[in-house]
Amino acid sequence: MTVKSLSQPVPHSVGLNRPALALPPNACDSHMHIFDPRFAASKHWKRQPPRAEVGDYRLLQQRLGTPRTVVVNPSTYGTDNACTLDALAQLGERARGIAVVDQDVSDEALDLLAARRICGLRVNFVTPQSWGMTTAQMLITLARKVARLGWHVQVFVQPEQLVELAPVLAALPVPLVIDHIGRIDPADGVRGEAYATMRRLLDAGNTWVKLSGVYMRSRDGAPAYRDCAAMGRALVEAAPERLVWGSDWPHTTEHPNTVNDADLADVLAAWCQSVDARDRILVDNPAKLYGFGAD
Repeated sequence: MTVKSLSQPVPHSVGLNRPALALPPNACDSHMHIFDPRFAASKHWKRQPPRAEVGDYRLLQQRLGTPRTVVVNPSTYGTDNACTLDALAQLGERARGIAVVDQDVSDEALDLLAARRICGLRVNFVTPQSWGMTTAQMLITLARKVARLGWHVQVFVQPEQLVELAPVLAALPVPLVIDHIGRIDPADGVRGEAYATMRRLLDAGNTWVKLSGVYMRSRDGAPAYRDCAAMGRALVEAAPERLVWGSDWPHTTEHPNTVNDADLADVLAAWCQSVDARDRILVDNPAKLYGFGAD
């Protein structure tokens, strides 16, 4: 019999319920962060980071049923990836990492990251960065540097930035991953210019989208985030082979203790026309994008 709830709460996650429909074996949470007080925040970062350690996240893995995970280095640490690398060492072979580096990063430094299961770079155009303003040229430079490694570049952008950067994004020499559904306002949704831009990038075959951070722009809110449903369903219908899902735990953009991660898994299921489509997004797609082998 399936256990529908847990007795132990997960830090930074509301509720004790599990996903209504159990996740498949080898399901992957493709976007989360670790914050460990053993590692100092960058001097550029002014907010107090949460305490969200690997042990806390393992509780979420047990609750959701996501043995595979992708640790994304948060902007809190600037270009210091030590916390993420430590998390990868603790989580083992079922974890991959996304690093943040300066455009002057050396090939030797990138090789060292690759040896520790980093498989992509995040380039953030939204929040403050340790180097100052992020530019299109920085993105191009970094993409060229990691092409030899077979990595991808993940961008965190505002919808208007997605539109503005579209020619640059379309020409990158590596796969592109768009964070958090491009932060597209559901009020604009599938009728807006940002969604049209995202679709053109997806249709070209070199772009992936993370179905994560649904709460960032939703006005309807939990548990179903209904105003985002039309856009989510349209993306699943358009490109089910190039979507991945992530919890975005510990939800640093939201008020503390307001996000139920099991609800987020249920939202993905509601967006998918079939269990097979959901399982592809949770298992097959991240296995391809992040290089997970057979367990």
